[in-house]
Amino acid sequence: MERFDFVIIGAGPGGEAAVYEARRRGATVAVVDREWFGGSCPHIGCVPSKSLLNSSARHEAGAAYSWEQASTRRDYMVNRPADAGEPDDGGHVAGLEGVGALVYRGTARLAGVGLVDIEHDGTTHRVGASNVIVAVGSASKVPPLPGLTGATVWTNREATLARVLPKSLIVLGGGPTGCEMAQVYRRFGVPTTVVQSGPRILATDHPRNAEAVTAGLEASGVVVRTGVRALGVRPGAGVDGADVLDLDDGSSLDGHAILLAVGRTYPVDDLGLEHYGIDARGGTGFPRDGRLRLADGLYLVGDAAGPEMHTHQAHYQGEMAVRMALGEALIPDYRALPRATYTDPEAASVGLSLDEAQAAGFDAFELVANFRETAKGYSVEATTGHVTIVVDRATHELLGAAMACPDASAAIHECVLAIKARILIEVLADTIHAFPSTSRIFNGLFNDAARELAAAAG
Repeated sequence: MERFDFVIIGAGPGGEAAVYEARRRGATVAVVDREWFGGSCPHIGCVPSKSLLNSSARHEAGAAYSWEQASTRRDYMVNRPADAGEPDDGGHVAGLEGVGALVYRGTARLAGVGLVDIEHDGTTHRVGASNVIVAVGSASKVPPLPGLTGATVWTNREATLARVLPKSLIVLGGGPTGCEMAQVYRRFGVPTTVVQSGPRILATDHPRNAEAVTAGLEASGVVVRTGVRALGVRPGAGVDGADVLDLDDGSSLDGHAILLAVGRTYPVDDLGLEHYGIDARGGTGFPRDGRLRLADGLYLVGDAAGPEMHTHQAHYQGEMAVRMALGEALIPDYRALPRATYTDPEAASVGLSLDEAQAAGFDAFELVANFRETAKGYSVEATTGHVTIVVDRATHELLGAAMACPDASAAIHECVLAIKARILIEVLADTIHAFPSTSRIFNGLFNDAARELAAAAG
């Protein structure tokens, strides 16, 4: 029986990162994936969605940039030939094989402690593993709505790979995926409605981010319906053969496609984790706290691991799991985990909100800048947006930040580093920022915070 230092189940961002880190350290690796090497991100996730967002912004701004051009550019980004239905992941496979990993396209299941059955090319064989890293990602959650199976249903796969625009679109769920895809399709002229059961979109983000993104979506023509829940679907019962979505307030919506963006599921319940004493049926066998190590020789990374779901988190965890398995005394640190939604305006955050900080026992205060009233805001004629910081009075450290404005996904990283390195507010305030950049707004807030801390110290 062939043995490896690592058998990695799943080759998305977390699995790929683990392969490369393990091989850099001289460990032997076998990696298995049932579909795309590279995972969803480069094929039906982060990369195509950002390409389409860029194209739609050009189209909305009046450039002669058609959906056909946008679709062609997206296909280039995901490596999909014009005559192909699916992206080609050959580059990812070549990269993994190039560093010396043994690559299997198939499925894998734990057969015992340190034993993995790999099914591929019509055969199944067993390999030994000193360490197993589970990096299986997630899939779109399908809600149990009556009539949904007879409707035209999209997930992020269809939304990011479509070559033909739908006549109309309903987006179920107001998270980052739902918001980004809603703005893309509405900008290209597709009547689009977002349906969110909670009181606001971006429910896990900062409320000011949600407010700004809502305004941005509505400015693009998206209809945002919050506080309403879908009850069921009547396939083909609408105008021009559209599916009809019935809502709990008595209203209904017509949509020629229904994009499901209501959450994710984790395919971990049939991996054989019970051999390590873990009951993962229904995905509830372990807390999604990002601990990575589930048992001796068994690690979980990526979406299923928690605490959140981001490509950059999975990459960090893949490398971290390998280092832990090879004996480094490490504890994953998520204090400075950045989040970003790439709508117009962009929304980004890191660390704790004021409510979260106070609930955790910090003596925290918050300072807010209205982006519209900053030099950068005036220069881009902003109509919405904010920059917010949360500061700990006891330590004079930054606890969190949130912002909704141009460049948010880049500018937030000053705060990511500040939280990670525990940089004092006084140091941040004494740091020169280019004017009139978005980051310069942080400089003003840091100075205000330093003065408030100094006044409190007497």
